[in-house]
Amino acid sequence: MVIDVQLALRSPNSYQLVRAALETMEANHVWPTVRNFDLWVHYVAEKESPLAHEIDRLLAAGEAITETIGGELAAQYLPETRRGGHILEAGDMLSKELKTVTSAIENAQRSNEEYGQELATASERLEGQHTGPVAAVVQNLTAATRKAQTDTALLENQLAETTAELGRLRDNLEQVRKDAMTDGLTTLANRKAFDEILDTTCEHADAVGEGMTLAIIDIDHFKGFNDAWGHQIGDQVLRYVASVIGRMGSKPRLAARYGGEEFAIIFPAENGQAAKAVLEEIRLEVSSRSLKRRSTNEDLGMITVSAGFAERLAGESSSSLVERADTALYAAKHAGRNRTIAAAPMAAIAAA
Repeated sequence: MVIDVQLALRSPNSYQLVRAALETMEANHVWPTVRNFDLWVHYVAEKESPLAHEIDRLLAAGEAITETIGGELAAQYLPETRRGGHILEAGDMLSKELKTVTSAIENAQRSNEEYGQELATASERLEGQHTGPVAAVVQNLTAATRKAQTDTALLENQLAETTAELGRLRDNLEQVRKDAMTDGLTTLANRKAFDEILDTTCEHADAVGEGMTLAIIDIDHFKGFNDAWGHQIGDQVLRYVASVIGRMGSKPRLAARYGGEEFAIIFPAENGQAAKAVLEEIRLEVSSRSLKRRSTNEDLGMITVSAGFAERLAGESSSSLVERADTALYAAKHAGRNRTIAAAPMAAIAAA
């Protein structure tokens, strides 16, 4: 039987599926990255699927499921449309499930204690009186209640152990959530996080009647630099530029890797003038250092960046804002690079 994994992760038993997947990953020494988690959730949920059979074959052959193998399995067996947001909801479902169970047990414990106290009081009142049958019933009920209280105490201990275990799983899922919104190379927000936060920032700006600015930044001549020095040095350059952008774009701003050698900064409640000052600071700091190759101390030359920014108009869509900032970036490129240019007003664009 084929299981809809997305529905399974939204069901009341979702935490059992998540726990099984993470325990299986841990047993096989697989890191709980977003891709790996997705892979092993499908493995656990669909034991008769081609993916599960292939993983079973690899494990039986003594193969370690490395990052490379995991990537190949995901590319082959997990269509992109099946991957995404439902993974991130699993942690929230764990918390809700645990809260419901905890509340039910606490209510049961209070009820047992209150009932036991009432029976004990009734038993004391009956002592010395000629009410043998009634007293016997009360004694039996008291004994049954004490047993129920003992069972509840055992259940509470089991709940404490489960709580600790679910806490560990929740921590792992929180890391999965963080990984899903973070660019692995630069540790800035990734494109998915950028798109989501840009939309919500635009909505908030309209709701409270304030402005915002978006900037897109590009490393100049990065392709030629990458071709000349290799991808490892290229990654070093990306991390360096990202560190500067990330520092200048810290909260409440959002700094993100937009794609390739392009970065973006969202400036909530800031106008274009304020954004330009920050972008110029970034540009000057990036170009102020001459990078060297770590292994040989060889001079790599100066790195420069170009930036374009657009101050959002009331009611403007996020896609329009991105397009205007991107157009400003290309204007900076065509003007000679290593500069910051503001987007043209919408009236000027319409006239053109």
